[in-house]
Amino acid sequence: MPRSASAAGRTGASDVSLTVLPTPLGDLRLAATADALVYCGFQPLADVRARLARTGLREAGQDGQDGGGARRAVLDQACAQLDAYLTGRLRSFGLPLDLCLATPFSRETVSSLEAFVPYGSTATYGALARALDRPRAARAVGTALGANPLCVVLPCHRIVGSTGTLTGYAGGVDAKKYLLALEAGGHQGVGG
Repeated sequence: MPRSASAAGRTGASDVSLTVLPTPLGDLRLAATADALVYCGFQPLADVRARLARTGLREAGQDGQDGGGARRAVLDQACAQLDAYLTGRLRSFGLPLDLCLATPFSRETVSSLEAFVPYGSTATYGALARALDRPRAARAVGTALGANPLCVVLPCHRIVGSTGTLTGYAGGVDAKKYLLALEAGGHQGVGG
């Protein structure tokens, strides 16, 4: 189970390092502080940088000074685990995570995913809303999942429409289909 650091109480700017990881889903952008992964997603780098800046995080060099080596270590660990996951060799991530880029409701929603919908299974937005004790909040759950700052790592791809349809995913429906097929043991190419 990933270790999550709370964003509550974060003061001042923190440095982050960024990297791009080519995957079968397309490029994943990753951002990490010296302590944790704060972003894993599909947004263009300019959008990631803007999202980080709005939260008081700033991009720093990766020169090994002032935590650069620690940030690089977190990114290297994330890349290795994502590669293992996307090749079917890993089912659960063991990364230090910080949900500082999420709203309180999004934080609550995405934090519950791994326990609520285990590897290889799916659930609906409505079922997740009920599990969060907000039975009428299926749309809000969808919005919270759409803003998940840690895609793939926190498995929002496992949440489907009320009829089982593959709806809404930051990486696109083909990426969602790929991830669900991978977890079901039927690995297939994106778009196929």
